Amino acid sequence: MHARLAAIRLLTVLGLTLSLIGASLSFSTATAATTWTPRGEQYPNTVTERDVAIPMSDGTILRGDVMRPAGADGKAIAKRFPVIVTITAYNKTALMSAGGLGGADPAYLVKRGYVQLTVDARGTGSSEGIWRAFDARENQDGGEIMTWAHSSERPWSNGITGMTGPSYMGISQLWAAAAQPPGLKAIFPQVPGADVYRDVVASGGQLDVGFIPLWLGLVTSTGLIPPAVLATSPESAIKVLLDHLTGAGTFTVPLLLSAFLGGDPAYDGPFYAERSVINVIDKVKVPAFFISGEYDLFQRGTPLLFENLNKRGIPAKMIVGPWDHLEGSSGAEVGDAGYGSLADLQLRWFDHYLKGQSDPTLDTDIANLTYYEQGTGAWQKSSKWIDSSLTGAKLKLSGTSAPLGAPGGLTSGTPTAGTSSLYPVPVAGLCTRSASQWTAGVPNMLLADLPCFTDNQLNDKTGAVFSTKPLTDAVTIQGPVNARLYASSVGGDGMLSVALEDEAPDGTVKRLTGGWQVISHRALDTSRSRYLDGVLIQPFHPFTKAAQRPLAPGEVAPIDVEIFPTRAKILPGHKLRIAVQTFDVPHLLPTLPDLLGTLTVVKIHNSAAYPSTLNFPSVGALPTIE
Repeated sequence: MHARLAAIRLLTVLGLTLSLIGASLSFSTATAATTWTPRGEQYPNTVTERDVAIPMSDGTILRGDVMRPAGADGKAIAKRFPVIVTITAYNKTALMSAGGLGGADPAYLVKRGYVQLTVDARGTGSSEGIWRAFDARENQDGGEIMTWAHSSERPWSNGITGMTGPSYMGISQLWAAAAQPPGLKAIFPQVPGADVYRDVVASGGQLDVGFIPLWLGLVTSTGLIPPAVLATSPESAIKVLLDHLTGAGTFTVPLLLSAFLGGDPAYDGPFYAERSVINVIDKVKVPAFFISGEYDLFQRGTPLLFENLNKRGIPAKMIVGPWDHLEGSSGAEVGDAGYGSLADLQLRWFDHYLKGQSDPTLDTDIANLTYYEQGTGAWQKSSKWIDSSLTGAKLKLSGTSAPLGAPGGLTSGTPTAGTSSLYPVPVAGLCTRSASQWTAGVPNMLLADLPCFTDNQLNDKTGAVFSTKPLTDAVTIQGPVNARLYASSVGGDGMLSVALEDEAPDGTVKRLTGGWQVISHRALDTSRSRYLDGVLIQPFHPFTKAAQRPLAPGEVAPIDVEIFPTRAKILPGHKLRIAVQTFDVPHLLPTLPDLLGTLTVVKIHNSAAYPSTLNFPSVGALPTIE
């Protein structure tokens, strides 16, 4: 037992310093944006039964903790309640010690008449099996767990269920909902991913080395904490540990090695398709409330999930705030949107959909989409992701960006021809908000006052910059952005890392969002790309080995760089700009076979023959920008 407690304490410190997050953030309170008020506690206490066995159809035993309402005497209330389920890969015991990373305190709902069931995913925590990160068997588990919680054999369940949790726990909700288990009425996913490859594993075609190794290590290490059932069921505990060690040796380590050596995991294909919930989102038919972050790991994917449900008429809400992954997972600042704290919103959502309590102002109080607007700090509201107020807009690259000198231009008028050289600078990106975003927000938590998280000037000197003149009229962007850059490469390959930025009159440069694209992966699937008024705003690249093709010597080709979505208003007197480099560390690195091809000079061309542009959804018509 002492070894187990010591391991949990150690991993709570090392595992992304989770406990500091809970200590440093406090939940926001509701504002006047809603007239709804949360109801008070019904029960004074909670009581938890730990490591309850949950058998799966293949004989594997998963384990969950059941938290129930309790009276003043500490004894469980002998009634049936709706059940809120969370499925985690981070060891449920360590998660509860992490002080807020798992979202709102589950006791908040439990004291108001719910039961909380927190389950270790297959091959993690105290559960048997081998973890393979959302493989088909684990995804099947989600529906089976919900069916188990729904069963009348559970004396604490009334058969009605919902789900909560961020990140991995948010993705697990969608896999479970896609199975359409009986009794599931609503879900509340925070910062879930959609397309594993494009969202996070290999954005633009290079491998994420900032987050993925850290994440795989976190899941593996928390899975090696001695299971809580060691004292009561040593045979089960030994099997769990052996299963988890097998998973580390047969899945985690070989996966990383194969990817970095340029094997199949370096490319999109069946492995990632099996693990990408966007491929089953059409099967989700229950109301969902999403929390998303503008600087989140899943900044790209969460809105696509919301959009799918919204288009199909499934009740769906999404709040997109100025949060990184840890902040979005905590949910501590959700109240800034004006609808109440994360716990309050979950209570309102589940009281309506699980308890059937009438809430006639739910949809009038809370917009379908609530988006934090960079540049003004306002919270903007909309009924859908890409709505009728948006128009497809283009700005043309103009002139030449001189190394360490004057920038090129961005104009809606007639551009000047130019060619700008990008040199391989392997430290580009190191001191930017990208570095914090793609390590889940840990640097921002530890070094919040680091100037380069809020000012990109220094980093931008490592590449090329194209900027408007000071604006006379505001420009507002909402949604995904595409930089179509005509490029040539001395070595035939390389990567374009593009930051979309707002330059203030005092010269401060704020990174709004970013995108990346490996040149040899430039093949475009137009059938899966997004156009607005004929303007390509979200390219879709296959990222397969068969589609990969380096540039020939002297060849100039359009490279469509998907820049992840944002909401930003560039105010009069400010400049809208893009900065382009060939590296973004510590976020992305090439595979070993592609490394030498990346250390090359890339040139950006803009002319009548090579019309490089910045394409984006503009809120209203784009003003003339000379």
